[in-house]
Amino acid sequence: MEKKSSFFIIAGPCVIESKEMLFEVAAELKKICSKYHIEYIFKSSYKKANRTSANSFTGIGDETALSYLADIKEKFNIRVLTDIHSIEEAYLASKYVDILQIPAFLCRQTELLQAAAKTEKTVNIKKGQFLAPEDMGKAAEKVKLEGNNNIWLTERGTFFGYHNLVVDFRSLIIMKEFGYPVIYDATHSVQLPSKSEVSSGQPQFILPLARAAAAVGIDGLFFETHPEPAKAKSDSASQLALNQAEELIEQVLRILERD
Repeated sequence: MEKKSSFFIIAGPCVIESKEMLFEVAAELKKICSKYHIEYIFKSSYKKANRTSANSFTGIGDETALSYLADIKEKFNIRVLTDIHSIEEAYLASKYVDILQIPAFLCRQTELLQAAAKTEKTVNIKKGQFLAPEDMGKAAEKVKLEGNNNIWLTERGTFFGYHNLVVDFRSLIIMKEFGYPVIYDATHSVQLPSKSEVSSGQPQFILPLARAAAAVGIDGLFFETHPEPAKAKSDSASQLALNQAEELIEQVLRILERD
């Protein structure tokens, strides 16, 4: 299969649980993406600041987790991405990773966007579940005004009543008009947020919705994956099983190459 020019994959476990698991996931996904000649960007949150319950797992320690991301970057010669939640985190995480991700629920936080921009790292802004896609132009402008044009926009669904998300695929087209790469988040889009003590999900829709996004047109595909999703310490109900990752990627690429 021919190289997909600038198309890329962002994938990894929701949160860093152990170094061994990180390396297992990174090795498998690097192998798959190399096979299909596309860039692979490793993703994992070094801590989770937005858990449903106060008792939920939040991380193994900031410095330790970030050092693992730096190890992944060096060992596999790939770019790495992680979430940030505050101005202080922007500067801390930027020492270890290549891409700073603004969580959906923080996408309107002006000072956070400005701090991320000032690190000169690529800034991936996830569209808030409460925003219209055209509002993402304002979020991107906050980064651009700081002199940073390395901006990505990610779709992850819009609230559809309580505890449910639905993707309006028109948003991918609307956000493309801003001139930045547009990414589809295939796993958060199937979440059922805060159904009980933890968020639930409908992972059976990951592949068909990703195919639909590819048909509309995307620059990158984001998904969270775990060797054993049922045992994951975060988003266990919506992560893709690692052994299904190649099928997902292959299906998306087949649709993209038809265009």
